[in-house]
Amino acid sequence: MIIALFRESVTRLLQAEPGFTTVRACGQVQEALSLLESEMFDVVLLDYNLGGEHGTVFLDGAQARGFKGRILIVTAGMASMTVLRVLERGVSGILLKQAPPSELVEAIHRIMTGQAWLDWRSVRPLIEGMSRRAEEDRTKTSLTLRERAVLRAVFEGLSNKEVAMKLDLSEGGVKAVLHQLFAKTGVRTRGQLVRVTLEKYAEDWLGIGTR
Repeated sequence: MIIALFRESVTRLLQAEPGFTTVRACGQVQEALSLLESEMFDVVLLDYNLGGEHGTVFLDGAQARGFKGRILIVTAGMASMTVLRVLERGVSGILLKQAPPSELVEAIHRIMTGQAWLDWRSVRPLIEGMSRRAEEDRTKTSLTLRERAVLRAVFEGLSNKEVAMKLDLSEGGVKAVLHQLFAKTGVRTRGQLVRVTLEKYAEDWLGIGTR
């Protein structure tokens, strides 16, 4: 079964990675949800397509059980509205299966620090398809050029240090801009900032339209 082979490959990869402990691996939603009731996990890697089941079933069940850890979806691809739905359910990131193993390791490290990880290929169709909606639902809130630049860097999955290097800012300056963005959008985390931007302000704030 391809799903099982992929799961075993990922398990072996992470077991060989320093600092990671792979606790459980399972292929059924209910089995995974039962584990949440008896054990503590920092990160759950969720394959969105589980054969006859979809990952949203797990997301709803985890939320109902008060799961506080991070969830990273690993997928071969999802429809644009599915991407939006899983982000609304609070996932910490989306990684495509085509990504190299090093990206999986980096994604886990990033989400463990509270950052969002989004493979640009997984969200670009959504952003491009939202241009008409953005035109009809423009916000009165304006962003400075610096705020737009930092926001784009957040979408690229860059850390504060990497944003600072890219934009020639201090890390403190990057944090200050992020706090400004949080205040303007009414959110408190980078993950929430990404979701709000995807839902409402893609074209206006990122300067991205259809091509």
